[in-house]
Amino acid sequence: MTHNTPLSPRPLSDLGDGRHRVLTTGQLRSRGVSTAELNEQCRPGGPWRQILPQVILLHPGPPTSEERLHAALLYAAREPAPGVPAQPRGEGKHRPTYPEAMITGLAALTLYGFASAPSLLTLDRVDVLIPRLRRLRSTNTVHIIRTPAIPTPRQVMGLPLAPVPRALADAVAQLSDATAVLRLLTEAVRGGHCEPAAVVRELTQAKLLSRPHVVDAVDSLVAEGRSRAEDHLYRMVREHGLPDPVWNVDLRLPGGPHLGGLDAYWPDQAVAVELDTRAPRQDEDALWSEYARKREHLERLGITVVYMTPKKLRHAMEQQAAVIRTALMASADRDPAAYVVVLPR
Repeated sequence: MTHNTPLSPRPLSDLGDGRHRVLTTGQLRSRGVSTAELNEQCRPGGPWRQILPQVILLHPGPPTSEERLHAALLYAAREPAPGVPAQPRGEGKHRPTYPEAMITGLAALTLYGFASAPSLLTLDRVDVLIPRLRRLRSTNTVHIIRTPAIPTPRQVMGLPLAPVPRALADAVAQLSDATAVLRLLTEAVRGGHCEPAAVVRELTQAKLLSRPHVVDAVDSLVAEGRSRAEDHLYRMVREHGLPDPVWNVDLRLPGGPHLGGLDAYWPDQAVAVELDTRAPRQDEDALWSEYARKREHLERLGITVVYMTPKKLRHAMEQQAAVIRTALMASADRDPAAYVVVLPR
């Protein structure tokens, strides 16, 4: 290339920092680089090199972790029509677009800040999520994962990432180490990245609950989620000045059948709280029907049942406390509830 060539390996004034020094051959051609010029720059020992099919690294050294991620997205993204240059989008002026492609799996979890995920430097390949009908093969460094419904990505460090539950499912699908799976799922809940139900829903859709080590991890995850939800329920009662209930009880009719377990119960007002920590499984409809029957039975006996999700307790605790307070105050205007026996659970 001569000094009059529109694009050279050195100036690249329209690309800015090093993380964008990765382009597809189509993008280079749209910037005036001919096939002959491209071949010359990518010759052995030349200033550029091809690191993925149709993806060029614009310097001779090894790619950084960030450049690897951008290269994987460029390889997987749907390119614009021939002759139409890609348009920048997002916060940065020169940020590239990656239509219908996003980082998922372990690489995404690392970018989300998971301590239990490996560093980007140790990953042999990058998982990229694309629509199912796209025709694209995996390479030795990019693993293509297809989905019938592409989720809305989250932007982290200028990179589109699959939502945490989906990234977890894609990571777990490739892990046989039960300890590694448990650590990832537990960190997702403890770190507040997502709800247990959302994780289990993705694992179910990915048909991963047939694997014993995944089922064991999910059981621990659900228990972890319930424990955290109970802590939030205790906090709500204490911090919002609600009267103390009896905790974790079973109700029975005198000499009659078991009515069900409750997380909190105010006997004098016949008000109950039950945490909805169901994990979506194949029998979710049947489980919900059981919840509904239980609630209907208790309310026929004059007991007000308030269902709370862990998400509502965490993000709208004051509102949930107001719901309980209203139910307690309204008990004075209701007919007395049937007498029930309260037993520790």
